[in-house]
Amino acid sequence: MQLDIPPGDFAGYIFDLDGTLVDTMPLHFAAWREGLRRCGLGRDLDEDFFYSLGGVPTRLVAERIGEHYGVKLDAARVEQVKEEIFVARLGEAWVIAPVVDFARRVAAAHPVAVVTGGMPNVANHTLRLTGLDALFRIVVTPADVPEGRGKPAPDMFLLAARQMGVPPARCLVFEDAAPGVDGARAAGMTIVRVERHC
Repeated sequence: MQLDIPPGDFAGYIFDLDGTLVDTMPLHFAAWREGLRRCGLGRDLDEDFFYSLGGVPTRLVAERIGEHYGVKLDAARVEQVKEEIFVARLGEAWVIAPVVDFARRVAAAHPVAVVTGGMPNVANHTLRLTGLDALFRIVVTPADVPEGRGKPAPDMFLLAARQMGVPPARCLVFEDAAPGVDGARAAGMTIVRVERHC
């Protein structure tokens, strides 16, 4: 994988977690499919539709899936079941080396942060399992912003910039999915699009 790093005087670097730093998206898809089956979705989850929701907070994904299929789902229960399945399989994930290598290089001289739509316990568990927890001291999730306004809202990106002490315009964001790209742009940040791994 070749990362297309734009020119610019960047002072802080923000990374999405799932599908950008760690190749967890196939595991998320499998966990969503099984969790939804257990919670009453009587059809298979469309993979392209699922990937279009990358970075959106988990409970909101459950709500959008229910709306998409015209099914009333208990979003809180779907979230709980899906996360349990995902965490049980998390040992199968691996890091996306070009992105992690870049993060390690820039972290030597600049602040870095993770901005993820995942729940804090799952995000932190993923970082610990992959050995990235020491690299990323700043981790922002929907639980950290008012009303859980995750991607594509800019709130989490703006909070990460504040925590890094960097103006948004001098942040470079690495994202693999449209909601995150849209959120970073809305925050006034420059984006590197990471190609989907699955």
